[in-house]
Amino acid sequence: MRRLFLFLAVSCGLTATAQPLPYKNPQLTAHERAVDLCGRLTLEEKAKLMLDESPAIPRLGIKKFFWWSEALHGAANMGNVTVFPEPVAMASSFNPALLYKCFDVASTEFRAQYNHRLYDLGGEDMKMRSLSVWTPNVNIFRDPRWGRGQETYGEDPYLTSVMGDAVVRGLQGDPLIGETGQHKYRKLWACAKHYAVHSGPEYTRHSANLTNVPVRDFWETYMPAFKHLVTKSDVREVMCAYQRLDDDPCCGSNRLLQQILRDEWGFKYLVVSDCGAISDFYDSHKSSSSPVTASAKATLAGTDVECGYGYAYRSIPEAVRRGLITEAEVDKHVIRLLEGRFDLGEMDDPSLVEWSKIPYSAMSTKASANLSLDMARQTIVLLQNKNNILPLKKNAEKIAVIGPNAHNEPMMWGNYNGTPNHTVTILDGIKKKQKKLVYMPGCDLTYDKVMECHMATECVAPDGKKGLKGTFWTNTKMEGKPFTTEYYTQPLAVTTNGMHVFAANLPIEDFSAKYETTFTPKEAGEYVLNVEGTGQFSVFVNGERKASHRIWRSTPTRTVLQATAGQQFKIEVQFQTVKTWGAGMKINIARELPINYQQTIAQLKGIDKVIFVGGIAPSLEGEEMPVDIEGFKGGDRTNIELPKVQRDFLKALKAAGKQVIYVNCSGSAIALLPETENCDAIVQAWYPGQEGGTAVADVLFGDYNPCGKLPITFYKSTSQLPDYEDYSMKGRTYRYFNDALFPFGYGQSYTTFEVGEATATVDGDDITINTTVKNTGKRDGTEIVQVYIRNTADADGPLKTLRAFQRVDVKAGQTAQTELQMNRESFECWDAETNTMRVMPGTYEVLYGNSSQNLKRMTLKIQ
Repeated sequence: MRRLFLFLAVSCGLTATAQPLPYKNPQLTAHERAVDLCGRLTLEEKAKLMLDESPAIPRLGIKKFFWWSEALHGAANMGNVTVFPEPVAMASSFNPALLYKCFDVASTEFRAQYNHRLYDLGGEDMKMRSLSVWTPNVNIFRDPRWGRGQETYGEDPYLTSVMGDAVVRGLQGDPLIGETGQHKYRKLWACAKHYAVHSGPEYTRHSANLTNVPVRDFWETYMPAFKHLVTKSDVREVMCAYQRLDDDPCCGSNRLLQQILRDEWGFKYLVVSDCGAISDFYDSHKSSSSPVTASAKATLAGTDVECGYGYAYRSIPEAVRRGLITEAEVDKHVIRLLEGRFDLGEMDDPSLVEWSKIPYSAMSTKASANLSLDMARQTIVLLQNKNNILPLKKNAEKIAVIGPNAHNEPMMWGNYNGTPNHTVTILDGIKKKQKKLVYMPGCDLTYDKVMECHMATECVAPDGKKGLKGTFWTNTKMEGKPFTTEYYTQPLAVTTNGMHVFAANLPIEDFSAKYETTFTPKEAGEYVLNVEGTGQFSVFVNGERKASHRIWRSTPTRTVLQATAGQQFKIEVQFQTVKTWGAGMKINIARELPINYQQTIAQLKGIDKVIFVGGIAPSLEGEEMPVDIEGFKGGDRTNIELPKVQRDFLKALKAAGKQVIYVNCSGSAIALLPETENCDAIVQAWYPGQEGGTAVADVLFGDYNPCGKLPITFYKSTSQLPDYEDYSMKGRTYRYFNDALFPFGYGQSYTTFEVGEATATVDGDDITINTTVKNTGKRDGTEIVQVYIRNTADADGPLKTLRAFQRVDVKAGQTAQTELQMNRESFECWDAETNTMRVMPGTYEVLYGNSSQNLKRMTLKIQ
C-alpha cells in the first residue's frame, strides 16, 4: 500500500510538472499570459524589452523581436515585394475597398518573408522585417510644402479616417466594417502615426513647440483620424510624435497619451515613440535633464516602447532606484508589449498560427502586380484636357517623350518603399503603346545645366586603364583580397534596389567599394565631381576629404574642380553599405554647360505632340533630408511652383508650337498656373508604384478612362499659402480656402456625368442621401459622388467638410442610383461652451456633387 501511494504521489508530481507554465499556455488569453511572464522578469530584463530592438531572453524562451517595420505602400525596406502607389496617390482613388486589398497583400508579403526566414531557414527576427508595422501615417496634409505629406491620405480628416481604417484592417488581418470573420492571432500590428498634429516642418521637428494650435482645429482637423483608428479600427499601436505640444513633448504628454488616448478613447494597446523622440527630451527640447529623467517622464506619460539610438529607456532601472517611477509602473508597459507578442502568435508554436502557413511563394505574385496596376490606374487624376487632346491615338503620328521623370525608376517607388522585381517606367509604358516615338531626357528635375562627361577621355585608373576603377570587397571595411574590379567610362549609376548589384556576383549587403581615378583635363576651366550615395561614403580629392555621409536617403554632393590644362586631380570615393536599406552610388566627372532648349526642340522637327514627364521626386521631398537647393529645404519645399528649368522648357515647347501633354509626378501639390497656359493636357500621376508606367500609358492612350479625384488642394501659387509654421487651418485646404487652381475632389474624365437632385432619408441616427448619376457621354466611366455639410449658423466653421463619398460605375448613356450614408456623428463639431465635440442642432446645408466646388445644395435639420 505504501509503494502504491508513493507511485501515485510521484505520478501526480510528474503530471503537475508537465503542465505548461501559464505564459506558455495558448489556451489562456494574451493578457493572462503577459501578466504571468512579466512576473518572471527582472527589472533589467523588463527595461530591455521596452526597446524597439528587444533582445532575446533565453532562460524564458523569449526570442529577439523588433518593434519597427514599415509598410507605407507595400512591404518596405526589402526586395521581392509589391510596390503600390504612394499613399497620397491612393487617396485619390477614393476606394477604401481596393486599398484594403493592397494592404492585405502587404501584410501577406510581410508574413511570407518572416515565415521563410524564421521557419524555413531557422533564422531570427530582423529590423524592418518584423510583425510590428508602423503604418499608416494619418497626419493631415495641411500645407503642400510638407515633404512627408506624400505619406498621408490628404488634407481631409474624414477621407483620412476612412482610408486609414482600410489600411489598419488590411495589415492586421481584420475584416472591413460590415464584413465578418475573426482570427485568434493578428496578422500584423499596425500603427497610427504621428500622434499628434505633426505636419512639418521637417527641419524643426526635433525642437518645435506647437503652442499656436487652435483648440477647434485640434479636435476637428488633427485628431479625428486618430480617434477613428483607435475606437473603430482597433489599431494596436500609436506612435507619439517628435515635437512638443503646448510645452510637453508628445511622447511625454499625459494629456495626449493618458487623458485623451486611454481615458477618453479607451485605447488598451501599445504606444511607441518615434525614433529618437525620447532622446529629444534632453538633446533638443531641454524638457528633461538626462536619459534617466526623460525615461521616467515618458514612462509615466504612457510611452510603452522606445525607438531610438541612444536609448533613454536603458536608464529605467536607475529611474526606479531613484524613486522617479515604480516597478509596478514599468510592469504596465511590459504587460502591454508582451500581450502584443502573444497576440501576433510570435511566442507560440507556428503550427497554431494560421498566418505562419503563408509560403514564400506569396511574395511578389502576378496577382499582386495586377492589383498594383489597378490601384495605379485609379489614382491618376486628369486635371486639364483642352480640346479633348486626350486620349491619344496609337501610332497615328510620331510623338516625343521628354522630361526628367519619364524614365526614373526610383521616382516611381515613392518613399518608405520596398523594391519590386520589376518596374514599368512611364517611358516603358508609352513604348508598349506607341512605336513611332522619340525620347530624350531634356533636362534635370531642378538643375539648369547639362553634364558633359569627361570620364572616357580624361580619366585614367591607377593601373593605367581608361576611366574610373571600382574595387569591391565582400566585407564593409575594404579589407583583404578584393572580390572583383570593374571600370567605367560613362557616369556611374548603381543600386541594390530591385535586387541589383554594384558589380557582378557581389552580395547586396555587407560589401564595400573604392572608386579611383586621376582626372587630367585637357582644357582649363571649371569641372564638377558629382557623387550621390545611399549608404556610408566619403569623397577625396588629392587626399583631402571633401564630403562624408552615412545616410539611408540618397544624398548628393558636388565638388567643384577649378583646373588648369593638364592639372591632375586624384579622385577617390570610398563606400560601405548601410545594412537593411538599399545601397546606391552615382559618380560623374563632368563639365557643366548651360541648357539649350532650342537645340533640343530642333531635334523634334516634324513632331507636333510632346509628352513631357516632369514634376519632382522623393529625392527632393521626404523625411528630414539633406537637401538645400532652390525651392527645397531639409525634405520640405520652400515654394510649390514647378522647378524653373522645367517651367522654362514647357514655355519653350509652347512657343515652338508643340502640343504638350504634361504628366506631373509629385507627392504634393504643384502650383501649375503657368502650365495651364503652356500645356494642352495635364495629368497628375503622383509616385505611381511599380506598374505606374503602364497605368499612365493606359490613360494617355485611352485604354483606361481616368477617374481619380484630388485628395489635396492644388493652389495657384506659393503666395496663397499662410505661414508654414502656423498650425491654424484658416486659409488652408478646401475647408477654409476657396480660390484653388484645382480643388479638392476634382478630376476630369473622358466622358461627362450629371448628378441628379438628391433626397435625404432619416432613420434614427442614420441618414441616407439618395441621388442619381447619369453618364451623358459616349464612354463608360466612373464618377465619385461626394457629400459635404456646412452649418449655416457657424460663421467661424469650415466652408464645407466631407462626410460621405461613393464610387459609381456608369455605362455610356445610362443612369445609376447612389446611396450615401451618414449618421448623427457626421454632424459633430467643437463646442467651445462645453469644451467637447458634440452634435450641434440646427440647419445644415448638404452639398453634393463631383468635387468640392461643383456642388448642388439641399438643407437638413438636425435636432
